[in-house]
Amino acid sequence: MSFSETGIPGLLIFEPKVFGDTRGYFFESFNEKNFIQRGIRENFVQDNESSSVYGVIRGLHYQASPYEQAKLMRVIEGRILDVVVDIRNGSPSYGKTYAVELTGENKKQLFIPTGFAHGFSVLSEKAVVLYKCNNFYNKESESGIRYNDPQLNIDWKIPADKAIISDKDKILPLFADNKSNFVF
Repeated sequence: MSFSETGIPGLLIFEPKVFGDTRGYFFESFNEKNFIQRGIRENFVQDNESSSVYGVIRGLHYQASPYEQAKLMRVIEGRILDVVVDIRNGSPSYGKTYAVELTGENKKQLFIPTGFAHGFSVLSEKAVVLYKCNNFYNKESESGIRYNDPQLNIDWKIPADKAIISDKDKILPLFADNKSNFVF
């Protein structure tokens, strides 16, 4: 198991060691000891799974404190562009975005600490995404940033005429109007 830095404090790529042979493959998708050795001490309490078709853009979402969520993202099937925005006040990377392609084939995972808005776009015909959260879903603390905010200028790798966005995500506030209460 290896962890890679992303250039944004706390945001890490996790690459499990995959053992493959003629029968298929095996890997540990999560091992608490390895994460603790890396300084990640999250108590994951909820797993979420979504299935989406090509062109879907979900996000950018977060839950406000005290219901904030750290997440461990991975793709079971297909290919996504996973995107985060640092919204931790006082962070040296405040307002910076980071994107990584996660696929069922590359098995990479993205560890997202609290204080980030998160979203993804589906680059394959279909994608199944599974992620762990360290806090339970709380509807009242839902918040987000508009996926197409010109200040963030995120390239979701989806042509505008092929993008599928929920009505809720289309009306999220812009980054400049974000009122996150996260502190670095």
